[in-house]
Amino acid sequence: MNHISPAVRTILLVWLGWFVVLFGIQVVTPMRLNLKRPDQAVAWSAQETTLANKKNNPLIADPFLNEQVSWDSEYYLSIALHGYDDRSAGMDWLTSDSGEERSLNYAFFPLYPQLINLFYRILAPFTAPLTDLARGALAGVMVSLLGTLAAMFALYDMLAGEMDENDRLRAVFYFLIFPSAFFMAMVYTEGLFMGISFSVLALSKRGKWVWASLLAILAPWTRAVGAALFIALAVRWLLSVDWKQPLRPQVTRNFFMQGLFATFPALSYYAWRLSDFGKGWEVAQQWFGRVELGFQQTLGAYAWQLEHAATHPESQVYFALDFLCLALAVLSSLVYLRKDPALALFGLAVIILSAFSGGGQGLARYVLPVPAMYITLARLGRNPAFDRTWTLASAFTMGLSAVLFAFDFWVG
Repeated sequence: MNHISPAVRTILLVWLGWFVVLFGIQVVTPMRLNLKRPDQAVAWSAQETTLANKKNNPLIADPFLNEQVSWDSEYYLSIALHGYDDRSAGMDWLTSDSGEERSLNYAFFPLYPQLINLFYRILAPFTAPLTDLARGALAGVMVSLLGTLAAMFALYDMLAGEMDENDRLRAVFYFLIFPSAFFMAMVYTEGLFMGISFSVLALSKRGKWVWASLLAILAPWTRAVGAALFIALAVRWLLSVDWKQPLRPQVTRNFFMQGLFATFPALSYYAWRLSDFGKGWEVAQQWFGRVELGFQQTLGAYAWQLEHAATHPESQVYFALDFLCLALAVLSSLVYLRKDPALALFGLAVIILSAFSGGGQGLARYVLPVPAMYITLARLGRNPAFDRTWTLASAFTMGLSAVLFAFDFWVG
């Protein structure tokens, strides 16, 4: 590795150490303790966290990498191995008000499971002893980890010229130990989405419009909030103009082409919504109670959840972390608004779209794509006392959440 730059080597080694330690904790902890069931973290989690629940679900019951597979993982594995219209045991179907029948798989976006399927096929000749489900879980973890690595390099790159190397590496490290960052190593979309969205932000900051826009097409096919990259690209496009100078020489063919490229994430999202996948999504969301900017529904969901939390300490801990992460995301984005409006407004759009999606939960995970958090924390981390304290608090919290996830408890 002598020919690799020190920063790249550091990022690679920290990434490697991160998932080794994280996986080790998830594997070893169940050997030393058992948790009292059911989990009362949210109002509905008790019925889903009985001892028999995970064992009786064939989609997440394989012992291989079992600690990295839970909750939504079953749908991604189902799509990857059997397609959206999976009728195998354990997959639920529902009928809409119009009589349309759809699998719950349609509530989930296609890019991540398609990449799992690709890696599954690549791994097949080398993993013959594994079951199909185990090989799918391995493929899902690999996609997540590679996406996370891409996000680390992108975050480091987007801070070039703004921070010195130590600050940039600190931002990357804080990103990796954020309380909900363990999701980026699980069979979940977070790792892939972070890799795509942060790469788009880094490329657009460098003025690489074509590559940024083409990559941004993939983001809404990973998570719905990928459409918010339109805001970041549009702001970068508008800020490329010096409004104090004559506009005519600046408004060139390239300028209009860049404006067109900026719309790609939004166009990609609506192309999906108008497709058969998007129509199925509307049906499946009836089950999960998700909507687009459902302010009234979201407030009602939080009222229900907080009423539950009033009498359940574990729920109080869960929502305290959710709201602390939300506050950090909002405040850091507002602070960063003047420094880099594109990054800040993208973060605020992610917060609004996620926070008002109707569920009344999951905020600690949903704010992961807000880049201003890690930049603001990295600046505060110049103070050695803050750096040590935040590292301890964040890493311990992430470890606790990762262990709960390994036990199939609800963490977002």
